[in-house]
Amino acid sequence: MAARLGAVAGVAGASVADQRPSASLRATTLALLAAVPGLPLILSAVMPASAALPAGVALAGAGALLTAAAATLKEKPAPQKSFAEELAAAATPAASPYDLFAGLVTLHDARGFVTAVHGRDRADMLAWMRDPMGRGYLDQIHVSDRIGFLAAIDRLRQGGTRETVELRIDRPRIEADAEQFTHMRVEMTALAGADGALAAVVAQSRDMSDEARLRGESARKAAEAESANDAKTRFLAAVSHELRTPLNAILGFSDILAGEYFGKLENDRQREYVTLIHQSGSHLLSVVNTMLDVSKIEAGRYELMSEPFLVADSVKACEQMLGLQAREKGIKLTSRVPRAIGEAVADQRAIQQVLINLVGNAIKFTDRGGIVTIDATREGRDLILTVSDTGIGIPADKLALIGQPFMQVQNEYTRKYEGTGLGLSLVKGLVALHGGSFLIQSRPGEGTVISVRVPADGSGIAQENDLRPGPASTVEFPPRLAAVIETVYEPSRDGKDTNDERARQKTA
Repeated sequence: MAARLGAVAGVAGASVADQRPSASLRATTLALLAAVPGLPLILSAVMPASAALPAGVALAGAGALLTAAAATLKEKPAPQKSFAEELAAAATPAASPYDLFAGLVTLHDARGFVTAVHGRDRADMLAWMRDPMGRGYLDQIHVSDRIGFLAAIDRLRQGGTRETVELRIDRPRIEADAEQFTHMRVEMTALAGADGALAAVVAQSRDMSDEARLRGESARKAAEAESANDAKTRFLAAVSHELRTPLNAILGFSDILAGEYFGKLENDRQREYVTLIHQSGSHLLSVVNTMLDVSKIEAGRYELMSEPFLVADSVKACEQMLGLQAREKGIKLTSRVPRAIGEAVADQRAIQQVLINLVGNAIKFTDRGGIVTIDATREGRDLILTVSDTGIGIPADKLALIGQPFMQVQNEYTRKYEGTGLGLSLVKGLVALHGGSFLIQSRPGEGTVISVRVPADGSGIAQENDLRPGPASTVEFPPRLAAVIETVYEPSRDGKDTNDERARQKTA
């Protein structure tokens, strides 16, 4: 209590929890203490001096004690503040929460006029922008982008909550090589009033010039690549057409010389040379026709003539055309076609071209004593044509490259034999035009099995009425090649084929 009185009186060294009483309380306490000598004098007028002195002192002391007690009950100690609260109180408050947002933050009214400017990067952006207040922001937008900005404001006015637009903001040319416009992405959020109507729009504008530049470069490179591909296709078509004209004369005149219609040749060496000329011309004509077909498929101008035909006849025709080549190399060429396979509806010329290319490749990459087999089966509504061989096979890391135009697997075998690398590319394109699929399975040193599946009823071929622009009518060329690294045929446990024509065992 003495300490409390000392604190109330302002005596040095007296403190209670470092708290000082109010000025009014200290004045009252000092007045009571000053009354200690005055009260006995006043009381001595009505009572003896011996009784007035102790009574006055007692009354003054009692008043001081009551005043101190009252101050103790009324004044509560201030609560202790945490370190975070003290740090927050000491920090300088931000002018607006919007000043913490990245970019330039502008507040717009329902007309799109700017009413306030904030943002963390406000100083940097306003260094090259003009004053955006009022119509200033709208006037700096590129003329063709203002419609999009005002349309976004209108959608927010009609009840929308958020919009995002990309704008070009006029930038004064401080440097000669500086861009005239800065690309900005503006994200707008609607602030509704008490009545639900649009009260304000918060727009956060951020610089996206680098992103716009990258998108422009990507679009430019894509256009250049497409132009280069079109130029390549046109080049192939032009060269192919130009080559066919002299080839007709070479083949025709070599036929006449070989037939000795205008006189006999003097010796066998001349006959051999004429034969080589005709063979070389025929090979070159085949390459030219393949290049023309590939260019037509890439340009989307290859026309299929759908008609019903006997599958067995197409397989037999292919076998007859390439049988001599297989016999000269010492390879056995066989075919297995069920009698009940019947007809298929497709472009017979294209199907025969597929078989010729597949069988020709199989013969080319199969050593003497090997076997090349052509199989044809029906599975539901699909026709499946399979060409298998016991040749060199294809490494696993090269399967993804097979089927690309002018692409060959570079090893000792492909260097020995001529070819353009267009055969499988043409096969894939023709199969895709029929709405079919192409599967290659191979193991190095064991052989290769290539299967072609096409709808046997011709349903996969786009009709003339369906040939209109759009994703549904486009054909990916070259189509993606599904590669499976495994052999196809496995022998039955009893050594017999138990699935009739569909069970096939590849033997060496």
